[in-house]
Amino acid sequence: MPAASVQSGDMPADVVVIAHRGASAHLPEHTLEAYARAIEDGADYIEPDVVSTRDGVLVARHENEIGGTTDVAQRPEFAARKRQQVIDGETFEGWFTEDFTLAELKTLRARERLPELRGMAHDGRYDIATLDEVIALAAEHAARSGRSIGLIPEIKHPSHFQRIGLPMEARLLETLAAHAYTREAPVVIQSFEQANLRALRTRLGPSSRNIRLLQLLGPADTQPGDALAAGKPTRYADLMTPAGLQDIAGYADIIGPWTRLLMPVSEDGALRAPTALMADAREEGLHVWPYTFRPENHFLPKALREGDDPRMRNEAGSLAEIRAYLALGIGGFFTDDPALGRRAVDGR
Repeated sequence: MPAASVQSGDMPADVVVIAHRGASAHLPEHTLEAYARAIEDGADYIEPDVVSTRDGVLVARHENEIGGTTDVAQRPEFAARKRQQVIDGETFEGWFTEDFTLAELKTLRARERLPELRGMAHDGRYDIATLDEVIALAAEHAARSGRSIGLIPEIKHPSHFQRIGLPMEARLLETLAAHAYTREAPVVIQSFEQANLRALRTRLGPSSRNIRLLQLLGPADTQPGDALAAGKPTRYADLMTPAGLQDIAGYADIIGPWTRLLMPVSEDGALRAPTALMADAREEGLHVWPYTFRPENHFLPKALREGDDPRMRNEAGSLAEIRAYLALGIGGFFTDDPALGRRAVDGR
């Protein structure tokens, strides 16, 4: 594999394995059960994406639209809540967390987001978790295991929630401060937008005892939601220039790029030589934690797939992909399968 010989930098001594929405290759994402499995599988951090309820409670969901990840569509009492709205320039139709109280959301049950790849065996078994519950879970497992479990919450669609009067930034900091565990444990707050991270940096000060900030980077030709809302032309490509990275270094500690922004895939499905992003980020003192590694054939570069079934769990291919990126010198990475991520880092 061409990428196996990449030598852009030495692998950091402590590469962190981040459970992307929990052990979501095995259990429905953002459930307490998926987070517990991730911790047991060796994750260093667990990732709750946070959105707000109508009554201002932060809950763990990948999106505020929950038609595909809960059983709300099968609940006749909530049929009238279905609606359409524009979020970050895209039109979505479905059911949205901001239209439900926490008590109402707690009556729903989680469903697999990718049933065509991962099946539906666990649908209906788990409920929606609050951020407070996720923190309590991490604290419990840390006390039991004697090792620190970091949290890496992502603030979802911040401009949208600010516009509808449910801003999440201050509430997130208040929630973290309310728990003894997250006053000390490693915390990284992430966002695809810039304005809220800048505001958080101002509030936290130049450095914080245990909280760092991570700027997520989407596909180069797409825009951050705050730029879109403000009518600015800024695209993620602009953030990835040397000047853009220098600007990010003024308010964030880490960048989280999509994996292919670091190492693209050629037309024949092989990993290509790295782009300049890794070296340029390190020049500015930024750590690099890319997203997301998944074990199914469907998500792997063609050259690493085994057979033609997109649903096939391909551990060898996934390990090879992760190790190719580790050779670049990344400091951490998001994975749907923390056990495989742990094996890749530990050389097993």
